[in-house]
This record gives sequence, structure tokens and C-alpha cells, in this order.
Amino acid sequence: MDILFVIDRLELKYFEFNNLVTNFWLIRELLRNSNNVYITTIDHFAVISGKAYAHCFKSFEQDENIFYEKPEVLKQIEDFKLVMFRPDPPVDIDYINATYVFDFVDRNKTTILNDPKSIRNFNEKLHTLKFLDLMPENIVTSSKSDIIKFLNQHEEIVLKPLNGCFGSGVMTLKKGDKNTAVIINTMTKNQKQLIMVQKYIPKAKFGDKRVMFLGDEVLDVCVQKLPSNDDFKFNEHCDSNIVKAELPQEEKEKFIPVAKELNRLGLPMAGLDVIDGKIIEINITSPCYFIKEVNNHFGCSLEKKITEFILSKLYANVS
Repeated sequence: MDILFVIDRLELKYFEFNNLVTNFWLIRELLRNSNNVYITTIDHFAVISGKAYAHCFKSFEQDENIFYEKPEVLKQIEDFKLVMFRPDPPVDIDYINATYVFDFVDRNKTTILNDPKSIRNFNEKLHTLKFLDLMPENIVTSSKSDIIKFLNQHEEIVLKPLNGCFGSGVMTLKKGDKNTAVIINTMTKNQKQLIMVQKYIPKAKFGDKRVMFLGDEVLDVCVQKLPSNDDFKFNEHCDSNIVKAELPQEEKEKFIPVAKELNRLGLPMAGLDVIDGKIIEINITSPCYFIKEVNNHFGCSLEKKITEFILSKLYANVS
């Protein structure tokens, strides 16, 4: 069948040999199952006479790696049985407009994972509050006085923009820091932009755990993402910064309701960032399953399980 992956612009630039990204493994596995897999980015969309189209490139496997044919082709999105919608944030106006394009796609003809409407309606930082009892203490505000009050209460906090990814723009702030006002004004754009403010969790110095969902299932395999040497958070995807982690049964059971709720919302593929059992973020735009690392640490082929799940969602939609 014909399958379309909507990937990130930067990922398209470094498409070949990039086995650090989830899409590499999924595309290669789908190609090995005799599917035609095309790739595109959100700036290659078009709506013509009320129909959604994509200028896309056909991919192929060679010597264990994946490549794409350089002449682009214009294809109607409804001609694809499956679309994997996986561009990275920031979820800016261009990203939002890209989700609108799929309002012109017949969902009876094309299965889309994750559903762009659902992505549009779920902010990866803000909507984590749907699971407030599983989060560290937090506020969402643009008010300097609110943030200073929260800082005085907790003594160390984390400030996050609502629409970034991969730790972009995330800062810590300690009570008494001489740059407090500057940091708050910078983060909130002089009290004009909402941000997420969370109580700092001391175990963050050991990194955060990636807990991964497929539909209602919480996967047993997971990894710990270690902070980089020059940062308090994970921001460099390399072997030394990603280690094997364990998911205790009680913690897994705690996250099952989260998986079920996200699946119900049209977000069956998701990843949690967890510190000390607390959810600090929910990844639903282009969740990384760290397939290369999981396969190495656990001796499995995670890409096979994920593609089986993807195809099951497709066949369920067809039936």
C-alpha cells in the first residue's frame, strides 16, 4: 500500500543514515513489508479545489539505510491508505495550518496517526494538567508576580515555553538569583506569553525517563535520558546520554489511565517524560521511541511491534 510520512524539515535534510530517529526504523520496516513509503514536510502541502495534496518523495532501502528519490511527485493525500503525521514542534502558526490541511482528507479513505485535529487540541505542556495528580506542583501564567510567589514557595523552579521541544528554551531558576527578573521577562516576553512553571524535582540531576505508549498499552521497555555535561536537562541524542531504565509495575499501572485517555483523544502514539514518578511532559507530536537504544539495551526489535500496531489501527479503520 501507499504510506505517507510527514517528517520534520531538519529530518528531511539529514534523512539518509539517520537511525537515531524513530521514523528511520518505521519507514525501513514498512518498506521491508513491501509498502510504498513516501515522505514530505508541512511546507510541501497544498489544497487544490478543496482537496489536500502533498509534494512528496518516494523512499527506498539500500545497504540497510533509507534514501529518497529526489524528483518530487504531487499526490493527493487521500490516495494514501496511511499517513504518519510526525513533524516536530514548535507548534507555531505554520504547524497549526498544516493540521488544517487534513480537514480536507476523508478519514474513511485515509488513516492518520496521530490525528492532526487531536494534536492541534492537545498542548504537550499545558494539557499535561489533565493528569494533575501525576505531575509536580505547577502553574501556567505570564505574570511575574505569580512566578515570583511560586519561586518563593518552592525555592527552585523550572520554566518552560508551551510550544517547544527537546528542552528548547527551558530554564531553571533558584530563589535569590540576581537574574530573576530578566529570566522571567525573557521567558514570558515581558508578561505577554503564557509559560509552564514547575517545581524543580531534585532527581532531575539523574535525567528523565521516557515511558512509551501504543494505544492503551504502556510498554515495558524504557530508557533514561541523562543530562548533558553543560546543561541540567537532556539535550543531546547520543549513546552515552541514553541508558537502560526500568519501569516498576506500580508505576506502569499508574500510567495506564493516561495511555487510555490519550488513545481515546486520538493520540495512540505518545511518550511521557517522567522524573521520580512524576510526569513533566507528554509527547504527542512526534514521540521518539528511542528504537536504536531500546533494541540494543533490551535485545528486541521494537520497530516491528510499533509497525504491527500502526497497521492494526489501519485495518481497524478499514473494517
